[in-house]
Amino acid sequence: MNFPRIVLAGLSGGTGKTIVTLGLCRAFLNQELVVKPFKKGPDYIDARWLGLASGQYATNLDPFLMSNDKLISLFLEKGQGADISIVEGNRGLFDGKDVDGSCSTSELARIIKAPVILTIDCTKMTRTVAAIVAGCKAFEDGFNLAGVILNRTAGERHRSILKNSIEAYTDIPVLGMLPKLKENPIPERHMGLVSNTEYSLVDKALNTLGCMAEDCLDLEAISQIAAQASADLSSAQDAWGGIELSSESKPVIGVVRDEALWFYYEENLEALRRSGAVVKEISLISSEPWPEIHGLYLGGGFPETLADEISRNTGIRNHVRRLADSGLPVFAECGGFMYLGRDVEYEGHKYDMSGVLDLSTRLCPRPQGLGYTSGKIVYENPFFPVGTEVIGHEFHYSLCVDNKEPSPKYALEMSRGKGMAEGHDGLIRDNIYAGYNHIHALSMPCWANNFVKAAAEFKDKKA
Repeated sequence: MNFPRIVLAGLSGGTGKTIVTLGLCRAFLNQELVVKPFKKGPDYIDARWLGLASGQYATNLDPFLMSNDKLISLFLEKGQGADISIVEGNRGLFDGKDVDGSCSTSELARIIKAPVILTIDCTKMTRTVAAIVAGCKAFEDGFNLAGVILNRTAGERHRSILKNSIEAYTDIPVLGMLPKLKENPIPERHMGLVSNTEYSLVDKALNTLGCMAEDCLDLEAISQIAAQASADLSSAQDAWGGIELSSESKPVIGVVRDEALWFYYEENLEALRRSGAVVKEISLISSEPWPEIHGLYLGGGFPETLADEISRNTGIRNHVRRLADSGLPVFAECGGFMYLGRDVEYEGHKYDMSGVLDLSTRLCPRPQGLGYTSGKIVYENPFFPVGTEVIGHEFHYSLCVDNKEPSPKYALEMSRGKGMAEGHDGLIRDNIYAGYNHIHALSMPCWANNFVKAAAEFKDKKA
């Protein structure tokens, strides 16, 4: 099967691979190609930008959260019909969760049998770049290093030495050389690139990167590398295995998707639909009344940056509290969990939230939870049966403080990760499940089935 694909990787975080990948996506889009972007690992922000650059939403591929067969099946399904599939790696090329490099970008490339193009930050480096390229090529068996892109080069003389060194000591082609940029076209902050919802010059920035890619990269050679990817790629497993129709009554699940909360895997929403739900997008910021809903999904995001607007929207805050008190199934992750508390403290100010849960959260200067998570469900809840092994990830700068919930009950006992209370997460009250942990529906198929079932039961009781 013809399935043109490449993986864009870097030697570490901060090498500029995201900027290169965005430029490449926009440049191919400008050639009127259908570009399907993928993001390796648990990432919402880069994935959003990749979608904007390519005109197609990005799909996350994660060897930790999915089996190899599920991962390949998802990759084949979402890349079907694209002229080229572009996968942006994360962290360093060989960096995984252990000394063997498991769940690394290089492992993902082997799983999907994709050639790798390595982006190298060449600041204050000349001939050493050849040693790096040669070392990367030989480091792992079955690894296909198909080319390199040299980033942050200082001038023609610098570029000449870099290119000649690589050609003299390796057989890896140089596919382009990018200059140092005076300023990043897309601002950054503690979690990486800023959200597109907070930046008014999105198209201008992406067009600038697209033009840079057209001027500095060999797009034809990159296309040829993608087209030469192995045709021997198949999966014996359905990506959606275990996710099934759990209700025919079409309960409505409201998904808060606005400038404050927008961290969602598209597959999570698709899983809810496959299980029988009608998914409707709603907002915490807009004063527009919500439709009738039978379940509420509050994803992650940046509620702190829009805390004033959220706080002033008393109508919606009160509405959420009434819904939660009525027994509505509510699933809240990270930013959504913060919204369910009494207030959020950010930059010295406290902002009222919904008050569903009697606790507060405070933004800290350093991460309070970062990385993959795992644990076991130890308390009954509407979403996961007791004894279920839960895997996911967390990345939060906020901390749960002043928890006055009476005898708080935590559904998730964590063996890996911090959660919201010393290795516990998933605070339970009535039909509410709230915490810092993010899950992916394909790794936890029971989640969508049970969420829709609970929403259908709520709908029936209301009727």
